[in-house]
Amino acid sequence: MSAANGTASEPVKKIMLEGKVIAITGANRGIGLGIAECCLANGAARVYSIDIGDTGDDFTAIANQYPKQLFALKADVRSEEEVTAAVDKIVEEAGTLSGMVVNAGITNHKAALDFTKEEVERLFSINLFGAFYCARVAARAFIKLGVKGSIVFTASMASYRPNKRVPSAPYGASKAGVRNMTHTLAYEWAKHGVRVNSVSPGLVKTAMTYWVPQQPDWETQLKYYGGIPRLAEVQELGGAYVYLLSDAASYTTSIDIPVNGVIGIC
Repeated sequence: MSAANGTASEPVKKIMLEGKVIAITGANRGIGLGIAECCLANGAARVYSIDIGDTGDDFTAIANQYPKQLFALKADVRSEEEVTAAVDKIVEEAGTLSGMVVNAGITNHKAALDFTKEEVERLFSINLFGAFYCARVAARAFIKLGVKGSIVFTASMASYRPNKRVPSAPYGASKAGVRNMTHTLAYEWAKHGVRVNSVSPGLVKTAMTYWVPQQPDWETQLKYYGGIPRLAEVQELGGAYVYLLSDAASYTTSIDIPVNGVIGIC
């Protein structure tokens, strides 16, 4: 019997991405590039970064390690039309789309009373509205292609509770919206065979967090907060994304996976 009649096909027993084509927004650097590297290391046929910026040396190094498997396309995630054009290009080149990691985002940590209207609107336009547009573009592509695709949002531990040292009400709220959207879209799109999940990173070593271990009381903070006493490497997030993108997660939808080694900081 078919899955449409309520009986699943033979379950996949290995977590792997062999033959899959994955798009990742904001993957020219940082967390997105770490996810891309992990996807390729786990057998993805092609990974496309959809990013508004230019690639750098780190991207080139991974592209050289995986020849003709890592590509970059330019698009502003705030523009559904631009993201649609990028996804159309991926399908034209690769013949399909298997998964979309909705990862592009910005952060801005300051007291709520100090945010300007422009700062709040820019943060929400990228982190929340852009995430919605990217997910919708991916879902439309999966449905058109007849693919049981996987969408994985990058949320944040700040979506659960504030970072005690550097709170940001707009950032946390935007990421909480992403987590809620994960559950709602998973509910809406399950009938199409599209799974929707999210990953919530804690403190990760990127250009946006360079200042964290430079704080004079950082070692004291680590002892106070507990857990693994360091920031995560970007590749340490990859396992969660790879699982959610893989066919081994064929019955996994509407969940968030926290990846948070420093337990008490957020």
